[in-house]
Amino acid sequence: MRHCICLILLFFPGISGLSAQSIQLLQKGKDTSLRGLSVVDDSIAWVSGSKGWTVLSKDGGKIWDWKQIKGYENLDFRDIEGFSASKAIIVSAGTPAVILLTIDAGQSWQEVYRNESKEIFLDGMDFWDVDRGIIYGDPINGQMVILETKDGGMSWQNISARNKIPLIDGEASFAASGTNIRTGKGGKVWIATGGVQSRLFRSNDFGLNWEATKLPIIQGKNSTGPFSIAFYKNKSGVAAGGDFLSDTSRVNNLVLTKNGGRSWLKPQITLFGYRSAIEYLSKNELLASGPKGTDRSLDGGKTWMKLSDQGFHTVRKAKSGNLVILTGGNGYIAIYQD
Repeated sequence: MRHCICLILLFFPGISGLSAQSIQLLQKGKDTSLRGLSVVDDSIAWVSGSKGWTVLSKDGGKIWDWKQIKGYENLDFRDIEGFSASKAIIVSAGTPAVILLTIDAGQSWQEVYRNESKEIFLDGMDFWDVDRGIIYGDPINGQMVILETKDGGMSWQNISARNKIPLIDGEASFAASGTNIRTGKGGKVWIATGGVQSRLFRSNDFGLNWEATKLPIIQGKNSTGPFSIAFYKNKSGVAAGGDFLSDTSRVNNLVLTKNGGRSWLKPQITLFGYRSAIEYLSKNELLASGPKGTDRSLDGGKTWMKLSDQGFHTVRKAKSGNLVILTGGNGYIAIYQD
């Protein structure tokens, strides 16, 4: 959401309050905000952030290779998709909208998409497989921007017109962690909007047709709504967020679904403040993180406990494996160990 790009700036204090038994800080001190995160397996993790930075680990987080992409030092790469130790795709938020592809572990990057429109603002990206992926962005003239690729990110086509459901004035999305969009098996994809109005957009056919359901989460202002969604096996799901201008508030900042997003329930004990990322680690275990802390659930999101006062922008589990990484401001990268 373009109105919030300068406001969603998280300050990270000392690490003394961190629970060493669960979360171990691996990197810190770099002048970048790391919001893009993709964990491929138990060895490979890709990270992207502001000021053109990307980071790659090939050994489960022991060594991190930092690179600032020449010519893109002013861009904020808020989402990244890793496929292997060699291949990854990054997408920037704001204008210009740029998508870059590497096939040599970040030694070089190829620009595969650019949009100089003043209205463009891409929010997030996800892939169904190595070939087929989707990117979405804030609406232009009331229409959500949607791009697709069928060739592994080498080219991108604008398919916005397929979604015929208009967004109202003040309804957009948040590029806080790249996780307000999720793909699922069988061509399923979910996209959450927020701000003045919050809804969940769903497609069962790779974005050809769309439905929208109201999300009963806090909304009504440019700073409110869902900042992250996650699904487990297409049915169980969560939408987390809150009001980033009141980041300790626990008012209506989490909702749950058992039917793929068609209806929503409230938790018994909710998150401990605004959270910008939420992730399933298993059917019952979830992590959520934001500026004022990291929370854990062991019952599918029904009840939550405060895991740490340390906050991060995003958290992701390996697509194949168990490695869990968290990233945040000031170049923070951490690993979660149960």
